[in-house]
Amino acid sequence: MPFDPLAPPPLVTADLPGVGGRIKVAIEDFEVEEIPAYEPSGNGDFLFLWIEKRDMGAEYFARQIAHRLGIPVGEIGTAGLKDRRAVARQMVSVPAAVEDRLPQLEGDGIRILKVDRHGNKLRPGHLHGNRFRVLIRDAVANAAELVPNLVARLQSVGMPNFYGPQRFGHDGETVLLGLALLRNQPLPAGRFGGRLNARSPFLRKLALSAAQSALFNHYLSCRMGDGLLARVLPGDVMAKWPFGGMFTADDVPAEQLRFEAREIVHTGPIWGRKTFPAAALAAERETAALADCEVSSAALKQFGKLLQGTRRHNIVPIIDLEVQLENGGIRLAFRLPAGSYATVLLRELMKSETIDVSEESSS
Repeated sequence: MPFDPLAPPPLVTADLPGVGGRIKVAIEDFEVEEIPAYEPSGNGDFLFLWIEKRDMGAEYFARQIAHRLGIPVGEIGTAGLKDRRAVARQMVSVPAAVEDRLPQLEGDGIRILKVDRHGNKLRPGHLHGNRFRVLIRDAVANAAELVPNLVARLQSVGMPNFYGPQRFGHDGETVLLGLALLRNQPLPAGRFGGRLNARSPFLRKLALSAAQSALFNHYLSCRMGDGLLARVLPGDVMAKWPFGGMFTADDVPAEQLRFEAREIVHTGPIWGRKTFPAAALAAERETAALADCEVSSAALKQFGKLLQGTRRHNIVPIIDLEVQLENGGIRLAFRLPAGSYATVLLRELMKSETIDVSEESSS
């Protein structure tokens, strides 16, 4: 399969018509609430703030907290990014020394819902996932007839755990920079002209991460294209669901039964120097997918800690998707694990390539 980092990934509901429509018409149409990995202990040198923000991007949100509390942005801890055009609730940590300044944080899109204490700063990834409530407006006239089949397919097969296009930057410039770095090619121009500054540590890390995501998307697209999304392959790296260790599939019939029972899930490579290796047929397929992308395994090792590598679940079970028909459209309620993208699920239902992907809740 040819590699195109900007091509829309395949759909498990491709043969079913979508409901169309629009999201985020109003701020209240899109709600996202973080599912923390743990509750604060009640003691310690950090304040854990349960905050609601409205219509505020993640970077601007952090700057506002820093400005209002009079602290450096680096002293603020968050577990994940949250959508800009949304009502979002998430945990934020700040030093306990600013407790008397908390009233300055209230207003203009920020509301403190709860304050507690903990011994450590909140770190990226310290969340189990996110809960969503989304209103799709202006759906097609027969949406009520289409929804049951779409939901049944997703609940039966699961959601392919693709990265959303927002991971790749405006017009894909972030992922194209990352791929140029991996391939040792001339750096692409930015949308404002001139070469992108790959010397920036932040941009370099972001671009390489985007490239890793694009490589994973290609691998998963190939697996889907070959009809192997629901099969365990010899040598697949399996993971316990929803959390747990990884192991290599040797007894394929036994692991297939556990996979179908949703006890385990096969994983795909986030390539890097410490990626848990697949074996046998699964390893051959992963090697071929990487070759499609014109990236060598040696190139992945030259960036050191910037490309540590890991594995990612190929499928997200959809077990708690609720759908209600309203006068204003279709109301969805669902939960996704950390790092999975709501827009991937919405695209399966809506069949729209114009979904707002300016920012996305993730780990």
